[in-house]
Amino acid sequence: MVDHTHALSFGAAASDYDRFRPRYPERAVGWALDGLSNARVVDLGAGTGILTRAVQALGHEVVPVEPDPGMRAQLAEATPGTTALAGSAEAVPLPDGAADAVLVGTAYHWFDREPAHAEIARVLRPGGTFAPIWNVRDDRDEWVAELSRIAHIGYRSGNLVEKYKDFGPAFEPIELDEFAHRTTLTPDEVLGMVRTRSYWLTASSADRRRVERELAELLATHPDLAGRETVELPYRTVVLRARRH
Repeated sequence: MVDHTHALSFGAAASDYDRFRPRYPERAVGWALDGLSNARVVDLGAGTGILTRAVQALGHEVVPVEPDPGMRAQLAEATPGTTALAGSAEAVPLPDGAADAVLVGTAYHWFDREPAHAEIARVLRPGGTFAPIWNVRDDRDEWVAELSRIAHIGYRSGNLVEKYKDFGPAFEPIELDEFAHRTTLTPDEVLGMVRTRSYWLTASSADRRRVERELAELLATHPDLAGRETVELPYRTVVLRARRH
């Protein structure tokens, strides 16, 4: 069962979410779109529009769909000329065959998969592409693994590949690729990023204080981080892609 309390927690931190969450590498977005040009793309679970803007930068028309009003408001502010539709993966407010591609940026794990797959297949034209994308911290760096433990950030690229093996009978087999990239953050921005995670947003005051205390200690004492004005946070952008029959 999908935990919608966590899934709809992000609107309270929409501005920080848009500021601190990592962007998607152009190569990853291009691969997700499977060679399409001048496409009509639905950004499902669009959040504040981070993926919407990446797709627009490649020259495509984007229709963002997002259930959280706080996130929709931030998307409109950060993405001039674009307004997100109120809707969800399980109830997409678009007609049949309206899209050449449906992309999902770090949100597919919140979907109720069976009804979502049916809706995505309905909205896609035959042969259209469905591609969830995640920015996953690269826990092969020891300090990044410790960051994930402190902040209760559980998703890893291997988990995603193991968990999501197909998109249901309407879709061809999944293809997979990964793209490495890094973001540069100050220690304060690392904490800002953690404060946009669902665990933090739904945590008790005591849990939040624990996270802040342990994260401050990590940044101040780890030999790869101590005394540095900025840190490089490595990511592996994971893309799963499949065509609609």
